[in-house]
Amino acid sequence: MTQEQLNQLGKTLWAIADQLRGAMNADDFRDYMLSFLFLRYLSDNYELAAQKELGRDYPQLGDEDKRTPLAVWYEQNADFVADFEKQMRRKVHYVIKPEFLWGGIAELARIQSSKLLNILQDGFKYIENESFESTFGGLFSEINLNSEKLGRSYEERNKRLSEVIKKIAEGINEFSTDSDALGDAYEYLIAQFASGSGKKAGEFYTPQQVSTILSRIVTLDSQNPASGKKKKLDNVLDFACGSGSLLLNVRHQMAEEDGHIGKIYGQEKNITTYNLARMNMLLHGVKDTEFTIHHGDSLLNDWDILNEMNPAKKLEFDAVVANPPFSYRWEPKEDLANDFRFKNYGLAPKSAADFAFLLHGFHFLSDSGTMAIILPHGVLFRGGAEEKIRTKLLKDGNIDAVIGLPANLFYSTGIPVCILVLKKCKKEDDVLFINAADYFEKDKRQNRLTGEHIDKIVDCYQYRKEEQGYSRRVSMQEIEDNGYNLNIARYVSNTPIEEEIDLVTNHSILMDLDLKIKEATEKHNEFLKELGLALLP
Repeated sequence: MTQEQLNQLGKTLWAIADQLRGAMNADDFRDYMLSFLFLRYLSDNYELAAQKELGRDYPQLGDEDKRTPLAVWYEQNADFVADFEKQMRRKVHYVIKPEFLWGGIAELARIQSSKLLNILQDGFKYIENESFESTFGGLFSEINLNSEKLGRSYEERNKRLSEVIKKIAEGINEFSTDSDALGDAYEYLIAQFASGSGKKAGEFYTPQQVSTILSRIVTLDSQNPASGKKKKLDNVLDFACGSGSLLLNVRHQMAEEDGHIGKIYGQEKNITTYNLARMNMLLHGVKDTEFTIHHGDSLLNDWDILNEMNPAKKLEFDAVVANPPFSYRWEPKEDLANDFRFKNYGLAPKSAADFAFLLHGFHFLSDSGTMAIILPHGVLFRGGAEEKIRTKLLKDGNIDAVIGLPANLFYSTGIPVCILVLKKCKKEDDVLFINAADYFEKDKRQNRLTGEHIDKIVDCYQYRKEEQGYSRRVSMQEIEDNGYNLNIARYVSNTPIEEEIDLVTNHSILMDLDLKIKEATEKHNEFLKELGLALLP
């Protein structure tokens, strides 16, 4: 599928969503729309694998026969179903019963069958609890098929869902929908719903352009970025993963040059967004054994695998990326001061948990890893507890780069933000500052970064380039002289430099002009004398 076709598919699905949601708010309708797209993906992927597995035994049905081929095969081969499903679990890591496949669901919607709602409910429960080896309990917990927003009676809800599913099926059928295309369409819809959600979008979506910068940075060789991307990351963590788009971007960057990630780890506090992330992983072809997403609070560190007190068993990550909520207000209890993540640095203030998020991720970074985190500019210069944390990180040589981004890039805020790049074994003894605040393209609602803008930032970081008014390597001595203040404008000003004036040369030019004026005046006065007119002074 071409990029143009992909964009058109996304626009078609978004138009359907916009048309059908009616009085339902965008956040509620999003959950239905994305769940149905997810079911379509699982079904397509499963049926394609089944067709390969069964070969010539895979039923070929006529256009008039609206049953799914697998439903026919199950009817004809009841004694072999168990062995077939066992083999499918090995091949694609999940099983879907024929009655729950998208083709059957779409046909029920087309004929407006009264069974649709009940079959959908059973299908969602089956996928959550039985489809996969590792259960995905609660995957559809936010999809309330009995919600009065769909209708007051069973019949009204059934009719409304029939209409939605029918339109989605018709819209998708216009396009060739391989698994990558459906995954990208899912991302497109997440972005569109994020745009419509305003500030709430900060809970689940990082704009792809910003996500790409982080992903490209953490996949570079940590000790020698100029040598290019790593071939393998044992693991990657996003402890505020939202819909998982940032993690998937890291995976995409690795795959571009045949690289590989051992396992993807994410954590998300919001239950709706947590479910979106799990769907997003599966929809992009990440097997259930290749990722773990935890529903919990990173600040409380309630994930057992990250709470290991034995240093020998501590889980560490080759790459850590995050876009945590900006200046999040938190209420840390006194005992958190002794938490292994914070005890050497101090607690972030109640007014802003930015450094608490940073220290959480940094604690789990491996010695050979790279961390990139998006934060508000306040972390660069605020005093008090934050100054102490910042100072220690700088003295320990852990802050590798500070990248200032333009304002109004995010759906959740219009403020300019920065990217902090951290390492535990940093090679350089300076800090690279990049001031990219003025490099963007204006869009209707948000500013956006073009591929050229992204390349410039990453290229500058990778080769540690210095460019007047854009980037500079700053020594630790200069940073110390500035009181460990990392305000980017102190080190890289984007104010145009005024041209230096050569006073001696200019004075000589002015003196020469003055002499010429006097000579011209004397000559003019000679003519005025002859004419009997008043002379010039």
